[in-house]
Amino acid sequence: MSDTKKATGALAGKRIVDLTRVLGGPYCTQILGDHGAEVIKVEPPQGDEVRDWGPPFHEGDASYFIGLNRNKRSIGLDLSKPEGRDVLMRLLEGADVLVENYKPGSLEKWGIGYHDYLSKRFPRLVHLRVSGYGGEGPMGGAPGYDAIIQAMAGWFSVNGGSEAGPTRVGIPMVDMGTGLYAAIGILMALLERESSGKGQYIDMTLYDSAVALMHPYVINYVLSGKVPQSTGNAHPNLSPYDKFSTKTVDIFVGCGNNRAFQKFAEALGHPELATDPRFANNADRINNKEAFREAMEVIFAERDGEEVCNTLMAAGVPAGPVLNTEQMLNHPHTQHRGMDAKLDWYRNTGIPIKFSRTPGSIRSTPPKFSQHGREVLAEFGYSEDEIAGLAEKGILVEKRR
Repeated sequence: MSDTKKATGALAGKRIVDLTRVLGGPYCTQILGDHGAEVIKVEPPQGDEVRDWGPPFHEGDASYFIGLNRNKRSIGLDLSKPEGRDVLMRLLEGADVLVENYKPGSLEKWGIGYHDYLSKRFPRLVHLRVSGYGGEGPMGGAPGYDAIIQAMAGWFSVNGGSEAGPTRVGIPMVDMGTGLYAAIGILMALLERESSGKGQYIDMTLYDSAVALMHPYVINYVLSGKVPQSTGNAHPNLSPYDKFSTKTVDIFVGCGNNRAFQKFAEALGHPELATDPRFANNADRINNKEAFREAMEVIFAERDGEEVCNTLMAAGVPAGPVLNTEQMLNHPHTQHRGMDAKLDWYRNTGIPIKFSRTPGSIRSTPPKFSQHGREVLAEFGYSEDEIAGLAEKGILVEKRR
């Protein structure tokens, strides 16, 4: 019995058949695996292409793959062949969820689409498809990558500074946001199944997720009629909520209301800022943002950034230094919260959802391609001779093509 099957956690006992590649789908299924679900990652003959998205690499697998595929077992299957699809049907017997990101229409072309086939054969199955734009509409079936959809969904237009112009958000948040939405959708479908006894199909797209995450810019536009522009590090609706340079390090400060701004001004030793008619209210600070920024730069120019942050935090005002990846990972609070996770050679971010009774866990490192192929097939009733036959025919793929 595999480590994954022995798992405890909020989703222990749930089986996920994962046909996804790249980022959004694997991020979703890693979340489910972290919380105890058994995740069987079914890879195409060429493998998940992000195994090649490096350097850096670990034993031939790129960091991009390693960061998204812990707590999973891998089997390589050629689903373009009927025998491969027969194996998939065996894996789906008793499965709770199928997650895939094939081009819309692929499963239907093979005769195993949800509405015409899977829902009838596996009525309790939750089937989630991740695609760029969905299967219908003006962009239906078109391929989608994170940055392209960021550009189309307006993210570039509100990110970046005046010098850089419209800029991609450095973290692939369209993919990751879609993965988060997908995980939420799966959990809602499983919860609904408790009362209805029925699974359902979930149509999850990168485009929809990117549009949904455009807060507050969409509602700002709707209410003002003005097309939002990039504000750099500053918040479009709140001030101060911005990055400032100090004598030592850059810091970020955020005041959520006028009372917080009063504390901010007092803590800095400049209480007059809170009564200055240009800055007294949040709207005043937004309308006089250039003058406000100039005043802040004068105050911070000769101050130690770490000391400023400590002073502001002690006064109840959110503030923090701008750290790089190494500094963040080694920060005492990252360590305290268990967000620097290690298992054998593996080191990555920890599990952010902290349950009191059924905590998640990291039980296995990201798998090599088809590492568990024979093990998984044996668990699903295939004999050694049958497994050897599937490997000989190229249905079970044990080396990437």
